[in-house]
Order: sequence, then C-alpha cells, then structure tokens
Amino acid sequence: MDAKSAYLANLAEKWKQAQQAGWSYLHDYDKGASASSLPLPPPITLGDEPRRANATFVILVRNSELKDIADSLKQIEDRFNRQFHYPYVFLNEMPFSEEFKRWTQELISAPAYYGVIPPHHWYQPSHIDEARAARMRQALVEADVIYGDSVSYRNMCRFNSGFFYRHPILQQFRYYWRVEPGVKFFCDVDFDPFLFMQDHNKTYVFSPLQVLTARTPLEPTFDSYGFTISLYEYEETISSLWTVTKEFMRRHPEYLPEDNALEFISDDQGETYNLCHFWSNFEIGDMELWRSEAYSKYFDFLDAAGGFYYERWGDAPVHSIGASLFSRKDQIHFFKEIGYRHEPFQHCPQGEDHRKGKCWCEEKDNFDYDGYSCTYRYDRLSARRV
Repeated sequence: MDAKSAYLANLAEKWKQAQQAGWSYLHDYDKGASASSLPLPPPITLGDEPRRANATFVILVRNSELKDIADSLKQIEDRFNRQFHYPYVFLNEMPFSEEFKRWTQELISAPAYYGVIPPHHWYQPSHIDEARAARMRQALVEADVIYGDSVSYRNMCRFNSGFFYRHPILQQFRYYWRVEPGVKFFCDVDFDPFLFMQDHNKTYVFSPLQVLTARTPLEPTFDSYGFTISLYEYEETISSLWTVTKEFMRRHPEYLPEDNALEFISDDQGETYNLCHFWSNFEIGDMELWRSEAYSKYFDFLDAAGGFYYERWGDAPVHSIGASLFSRKDQIHFFKEIGYRHEPFQHCPQGEDHRKGKCWCEEKDNFDYDGYSCTYRYDRLSARRV
C-alpha cells in the first residue's frame, strides 16, 4: 500500500470510529426519514444602532435533532451572536414542532424563521433513472463508501448545493453563516465576519474549511465565501464530477474570471481535479454567488447530469469548485480566528489568536496542516495574489 492509500485508509477509519461513537454526518437524516492579514472590523455603531450586514444564520435541521442543535445554538450565541443579534433561518423538509420552536427561541437573542423545504427542492428529481441509481448505490456500498446507500444524504447534498438560497425566507438576506447540529465553536468572535466580508469584498469564507457575486461574470466586486477546514474528497463519490465540470467550462469560458482560484482545485491548469474542497458544514458566504448566472447555470448543468444520485456528489466539492472557478482568488477567505469542530476534525486557532479568542481547544489538536488537509494549498494561493 502506497503512502496516499495508507493515509486514505486511516482517514476512513477515523470516520468509522466517529460513527461508532454515536456521531453521524447526517445526524438524523437517515433515521426515520495564508490567512488574510486584513484588519478585522470591530462592532461599529451609527447613533444607537449597531452597524450590521444583511445576513442570517442558516440551519438545516430536523425536529429529532433538537438537543444537538441546542448545543450549537448555545455556543454560537455565547461566543458571538449575543453581541451582534443576527437572525436565524431554520429549514426542514417537514414542519417544525412547537417544542422545537419554543426551545430554540429560548436560546437565541434574535428573530427566528422556520421554513419548510419545497418537495421539488428536496426529493430525488423525476429525470433520475432509479434503477440505475440503485445499482450505483449498491456499488458504493460494496466499495465500503460512507453513506453509499443513502438517498436522503444525496437529497441533502443536492439541496445544499443548489436550493437552500432559493428558499422564500432567504430572499430577504444576502450573507449567510451555515451552522449544523452538534458542532463546537471554541473561541470568542468579537468581530463581525459578515461585515468583514462586505467591507473587504469577500464572497466565501472557510475555517481551514467563497461565493461569487458576479452580476457581470468577469467583474466580481466583493468577497463571497469563507471557510475554516479544507480537505480531500473521496474520489469514488465524484468520479465524473470534474469531467462534467470541464464540459461546462468548455461551453462557458465567459464565466471564468482571469484571476480565479482554479489552482486551489487543480494542479495542472484544470486538466484534472486534485480533490481539494472547503468543508462546507462551516461556511460563511454571499448568496449572490449562488444566485449568479454563472453558478446557476453550472448547478443546472450538474443536476441534469444526475451525479448527485448516480454517484454521491457532495455540496462541499460542488460549492468549492463553483467558488474557485467563478470567484477571484482574493475573494476566498480563511477565518483562522474562528475555532471550530465538526466530527472528526477541528480547526484550533494558534498563538495570539488562541489567547485573544479565549479558546478552549488545544492548539496541538488542529487539522490545518494534517497530511489530508488542503489548507497549505490555500496558503500558496494566497501568497500569489497580486
């Protein structure tokens, strides 16, 4: 077994251990159904009112996940939102219970909206050949691929890739911060990430996990995406994704900014995909990327190909490819100050960031430069900005 194969086997074992400990990436979805040196903005007041972006938290969750989402809400409130009071949008394919609404509202300091996902945004579309999809699911099961047999996981990935930002409740908002049940936020966040993105033209943010705002495809004007964790995707789940993507690029070169972030996702000028992606369970973004003509046509092209169901295309590689292709490289941001854990990986701020944030994670327990992390590629990309 070569070094790469050994590392992948070790990673798969980590996922299995996390599942055996009671954690699931799906939560209950299958149960019964260089970091930037830009200055961070302090809270700014205009008269008696705080300056805020047009932004919200977005949470895809089921009634049965109430305890796990309560844990996440308590942390995001204590660490950030009790100062800034951004609203929350909760989405579910079924109506939320009164108990869910009551408990979540008791935990938060801002308005909450509860939305039901339209069926055509959630369920497997009619153009999918179910017999073929079932054969492909079985093949992934036999290959021991995590969630290889799960249709609901695929529904979730397709929804997050191309539909969450279309929900009627979200039309009033521009920026979003995705929060999932059962995650941890380790540090105080005393600056406003939404204003940071707005003021510095960011489109997508990670924590070493971007969004294009291109109203005209070649001239994006602000930052769109942020992350905290980045890593490699399971190749078996996206075997045709890059082939389909290359065909889209061939047909639509007009959507590709000259200074995009292609080199984060490809080591040979786009001939192949290196499998790197931003881990999208944490993302802060500008929904104008996903609503743009470029990404909308890209998602529709992917959806027509059927890979969300014939394979197991995830929203993390789809968002990452879309952000990297359709955004300038300087519109993607690594929020190194935000300590975050989603099993089985975490980002723990280092040095002065750890001290200032009063973080309770151990600095040595940090995925940023683990052998399976892609953050070094982001650092290299960031160092080449002009």
